[in-house]
Amino acid sequence: MAVLRPIRPPERPAQAYSIRLMPDLLEDFSLTRHNSLGLPSKARYAVEIDAESALPDLLEQQEEDPRLYGLPRLILGGGNNVVLPAFYPGLVMRVTIPGRTLAGETGAAWLVDVGAGENWHSFVEWTLAQDRPGLENLALIPGLAGGAPIQNIGAYGLEMARFCESVRAWDFGEGRFVELGATEFGFGYRDSVFKQEPGRYLVTRVRFALPKDWTPNTGYAELAAELAQAGADKPTPRAIFDAVVAIRRRKLPDPTVLGNAGSFFKNPVVPAAQREAMLARFPALVSHAQADGGFKLAAGWLVEQCGFKGTRRGAVGVHDRQTLVLVHEGGGAAQELLALAAEISAAVREKFGVALEMEPVVV
Repeated sequence: MAVLRPIRPPERPAQAYSIRLMPDLLEDFSLTRHNSLGLPSKARYAVEIDAESALPDLLEQQEEDPRLYGLPRLILGGGNNVVLPAFYPGLVMRVTIPGRTLAGETGAAWLVDVGAGENWHSFVEWTLAQDRPGLENLALIPGLAGGAPIQNIGAYGLEMARFCESVRAWDFGEGRFVELGATEFGFGYRDSVFKQEPGRYLVTRVRFALPKDWTPNTGYAELAAELAQAGADKPTPRAIFDAVVAIRRRKLPDPTVLGNAGSFFKNPVVPAAQREAMLARFPALVSHAQADGGFKLAAGWLVEQCGFKGTRRGAVGVHDRQTLVLVHEGGGAAQELLALAAEISAAVREKFGVALEMEPVVV
């Protein structure tokens, strides 16, 4: 999801344009069912992008239509990592481009393409059915495939950056489709060039290079324990997929039942010296060594130690099983949720001297 720069104003009066009405342009479009938090929200205009070919025509029409020129644009996929306002005064572009394709191979990898509008979890399950393992640790992550590279999604010892081969996107800066390769992604922890340059790209397709020489990724302690309990001494890709699904269903609320955006805060990374100082004060501190010598702290543990587990503030609160998840029970607003997030961040900073960063994008 990204907020796009407003288009340039017309160079001649609006009445000089021949207005071509877009048949699927929707006015006062409700976004309440299109964000996983379930926050009541409405867009001034919305349009569905279900094919790449729709983009150039739509953008040309936006410049010609006096209802639309000068309006901001908002790209919305699954709405799983976004906090929406009660009213968005611009044009929402809902990306629903489908497609799952076995796209060939290299010497070491199978190439698989997925359209930005495909459900991520269903896509991962499909890759296993096609005997193309590698993404099983990322099972049951909510959202659409187009959001995966934007957020560089990750879980249970794997980030999608590891197998992402290329991303096809519309570049609003250049006004054309571009193909970005691995050196251009800017991937970091829950970060990418797509987040660093908000408004520049609309992702249409993602290509993965999945290893022919597959090895199980079971280094994450919770996953290893789940597999051991299931008696999977030599786990298959499907066994790992099932274990991840079981863990996530136990720990995380279903957004179709209880509004949430998944993990609301990133796990902060601190230098080794800061981690040692924290351990002296808090011996039970949960941390994980990083390749650069720093340590990733468990944000959920920090929040829980500040007493927020199960907290409620009106229509919003902290989940009673997973303190990284903020929930919305209905009838609330973005301001309530963000106020709770700010309260949590301030408490963690005061107790631990650590700054928490939100994962969702706030519109």
